[in-house]
Amino acid sequence: MLPTAPAILADVSPNTTGLPGISSLSNIVGALLSIGLIACVAGLVIAAIVWAIGSHSSNPSLASRGKTGVLVALVAAILIGGANVLVDFFVTTGKGL
Repeated sequence: MLPTAPAILADVSPNTTGLPGISSLSNIVGALLSIGLIACVAGLVIAAIVWAIGSHSSNPSLASRGKTGVLVALVAAILIGGANVLVDFFVTTGKGL
């Protein structure tokens, strides 16, 4: 006899009407995403300037830090910009467990 999967006792899903202030919280998170993306752009510009100064002044340490800063800013922008998609992917994956 094969064991059967346990029955799901409660089918609870996220909703936007369960608590007051959810829409305000959503607006705050959206503002944080905007601030994060603006910071990524600023970091990218600053890192590119550092990279250029280090490269033109024959300072490999400064150029290396600038390159690292550019990569960090780009990866951060990818993560911030894709946060909704990433969270949605894992929520959907979690529902399938």
